[in-house]
Amino acid sequence: MGVINFIIENILTQASITIALIAMLGLILQKKSTGQIISGTLKTLLGFQVLSAGSSIIVGSLTYFGQIFTEGFQMEGIIPSIEAINGQAMNELGLGRDIALTFLAIFVFNILLARFTRWKYIFLTGQAILWMATMTTVFGYFAGLRGLVLILVGGFVGAVFAVAMPAIAQPIIRKVTGSNDIALGHFCTIGYLFEAGVAKIFGEKGENKKSIEDIKLPAHFEFLQDTYLSVMVVMVPLYIVTVLFAGETFAAELSGGQNYIMFAFLQAIQFVVGVYVLLSGVRLLLGEIVPAFRGIAMKLVPDAIPALDCPVFFPYSPNAVILGFITTTIGTVIAMFVLPMFGLAMILPGMLTNFFAGGTAGIFGNAVGGRRGAIIGGIAHGFFITLLPALLVTIFNSMGFVSATATDVDTVVAALLYAWILSPILKAF
Repeated sequence: MGVINFIIENILTQASITIALIAMLGLILQKKSTGQIISGTLKTLLGFQVLSAGSSIIVGSLTYFGQIFTEGFQMEGIIPSIEAINGQAMNELGLGRDIALTFLAIFVFNILLARFTRWKYIFLTGQAILWMATMTTVFGYFAGLRGLVLILVGGFVGAVFAVAMPAIAQPIIRKVTGSNDIALGHFCTIGYLFEAGVAKIFGEKGENKKSIEDIKLPAHFEFLQDTYLSVMVVMVPLYIVTVLFAGETFAAELSGGQNYIMFAFLQAIQFVVGVYVLLSGVRLLLGEIVPAFRGIAMKLVPDAIPALDCPVFFPYSPNAVILGFITTTIGTVIAMFVLPMFGLAMILPGMLTNFFAGGTAGIFGNAVGGRRGAIIGGIAHGFFITLLPALLVTIFNSMGFVSATATDVDTVVAALLYAWILSPILKAF
């Protein structure tokens, strides 16, 4: 058990190492030379680490933005955090071992489902699987499941989501990427499909559909066709206006003695740097993981398709990512004020979710309904991903988790299904 726990806690929970090992397996199965195996494995590891470094830079910048946003517009409420739920579950409920084993069970069941069903997707976003394992374990525990049953049921439910979500999203992903080589492995997919549905109804159709990527600018604004410059032009004013609302007294505490407006400006630039690093990592990762994965497809799971984290798809539609971030933020702010009118908790906008999930949803909305679809769909998406966590607060309160909820839509849906099917908690809900 000690070896298994070491593997789960120190290897499988490290997404970069897991993906590198899978790439190595694929290269070995293709009988590549030792040099090619080493090169492909290390480049896959490097690509994912570069991608993660870019994400970390963005997270740091957005964490600052979230603080000045909340202060500037005087927002009080619950900040969704699956990390906090994971911590309470492991420390206060003693479910750390069960969550780790459920994580492993999801991965094993995923491979089995991919091998023996028509859903040929291998979900490779380790962090997302960890959050799914947390939710299924917690809700299974409160439904009365214990021991091996708790782990196997949670593993199977998580694995079904791990193959079903990429499968459902794949038609749109094929349209965006122009190939069937990769799939989306991110447990916010129901939200993306929700935006796509709204975009289909209210967006542009047929020949009238105009992609945000095809926007034509006057000659003196052609520099905005550069992805990084266009992101900068959007983010710099957003940060500076927000920090002015937050005020010098509060903002100066975050700037560490530096002029608070200049600090906000540099944080906006830092965000752009993060996007640059992230997209560089994506290109390096894709150059290695897709060819290596063919070995697994040929030997272990015929026609297997790797389901990768959402930033992998940002280079395919960068303008839609920024539009999705902005419109999703608008939707979350609207929901923040509207939902309490119906007796639900006030959920504060989470800037990290708004960027990563909102940006990906923007790609879906733009692909299905063009610019108008991305705008209307993005606002609706923001409202939707605020509504579900608000519904979950009531259930978590009944479990003893005070002012806690989660954001990833698929994990929330899995939790609600758990509560509805297995737990008497929801019988009167």
